[in-house]
Amino acid sequence: MTPLRILMVTAEYTPLAKTGGLADMVAGLSTELANSGHDVRILIPRYRGVEAAGEPLNSLQLPPFATAISPVALDATHPPYELIRRSTGSGPETWQLDAPDFFSGNTIYGGGETEALCFALLSHAALKLCRLLDWAPHIVHCHDWHASLAPLLLNTCRLHEPLFRQSSSVLTIHNIGYQGIFPAPLADRLGLMEPGQLLSPDEPVPATLNFLRAGIASADALTTVSPTHASEVLTPEYGKGLDGLLRQRRNRLVGILNGVDYAHWNPASDPHLPRNYGIGQMDGKPACRTELRKRSGLDDAGGLPVFGMVSRLAAQKGIDLLLQALPPFLRDGACQAVVLGQGDPPYAEALRKLAADMPGRFAFVPAHSESIARLVFAGSDAFLVPSLYEPCGLTQMYALRYGSVPIVRDTGGLHDTVTHFDPHTGMGTGSVFRDADTGGLSWAISQVLDWYGEPAAWQRLRDNGMQADFSWAHQTPHYLALYRRLAGPGAQTS
Repeated sequence: MTPLRILMVTAEYTPLAKTGGLADMVAGLSTELANSGHDVRILIPRYRGVEAAGEPLNSLQLPPFATAISPVALDATHPPYELIRRSTGSGPETWQLDAPDFFSGNTIYGGGETEALCFALLSHAALKLCRLLDWAPHIVHCHDWHASLAPLLLNTCRLHEPLFRQSSSVLTIHNIGYQGIFPAPLADRLGLMEPGQLLSPDEPVPATLNFLRAGIASADALTTVSPTHASEVLTPEYGKGLDGLLRQRRNRLVGILNGVDYAHWNPASDPHLPRNYGIGQMDGKPACRTELRKRSGLDDAGGLPVFGMVSRLAAQKGIDLLLQALPPFLRDGACQAVVLGQGDPPYAEALRKLAADMPGRFAFVPAHSESIARLVFAGSDAFLVPSLYEPCGLTQMYALRYGSVPIVRDTGGLHDTVTHFDPHTGMGTGSVFRDADTGGLSWAISQVLDWYGEPAAWQRLRDNGMQADFSWAHQTPHYLALYRRLAGPGAQTS
């Protein structure tokens, strides 16, 4: 069949910029598409303050590049920006939007009104890149609110520019809780022909700019990152004020589960681990547990199970439930626990206090570290994901492969990836609780401790998880089917 031309527009992309699962998802899907013979190009901002820590300038391939003037107004000026191709070897062709006036901080997300201007420029630059390359994409695949103006811009371009006449847009909603809501007066600075299209007429915040809402209203197709979450966002409980619009467009909405790139997430070959291991050869996992205890300051407690968590510290992630349900188990000496993450200061302070109150039993690592995260996956016996809602979640899938039994709430992608273990049948991969309350999480933790005390059941449970296959080879065909429906007959045959 005819190879497709696919442009990915994203705020994050592994390894250039990452705060969570968005970066891994875009990288995994794009790589699988490129390896399947499709022409995939990525556009991501160049965060100069972030790349200084790990992305040397000589990794940039300066030619070819192009300079353009920003249609977005910044302090009453329209600064220039460049589109630069990175040297990435095989795989997707990766481009960066180099706009120091817009992206100059030490974090990917700086907050405030400036973010509206920064990410509006990203959408403009995506279409500019196509023009400069004289490259007509079949699909412009936009990710989250940061790229949600691209479908709106593309709809206008299709009317006037032959290059985009056959182009269609896909918007993937990775986290509907983050919508890009800004004061209405910013609309006139975003370079839009009809700024009023960006105004939100209804909830969650009326008469403001809502990037995600504009993208949902404009995109040719909408996806969420799990089938269950595609149903959830149609309800007031999970739709975060956009459920009405999503119900209107439900015929364009589909849920496609995220995948895992097992070439990079594999305990048998992970270079970050002190000792590798795999199913049937688990001798290396105790060594990883020992190293995790040593690096996090936990006591050497022999066969006591270690619970791990790698998470953004936000209400969505169930941190309140964790702080209520976990301490009794720690006080009783039933387990130890390590939490790695950054986020809301009140949660960080509460976790620091818990660590101070229970030295040697609980550790909090306030960092975003890929190497430590992998050690948590490998060194923990069970892995906590008590999210109030979870569009997909990748950490539970990583934990499964690393032989750490996930404890998850029955929502979104957690529902689609973890099944409750039945020791009588030997079926299941984790501990799943329904109600988002302390009792639900406490019950799920107790279940895991019971199974841990039965070596045969525990080995079966752990093996089930390590054998689960959520590779992109299984998920990418669903995206390709969607792309080809949008691209029409011309992209169906060779």
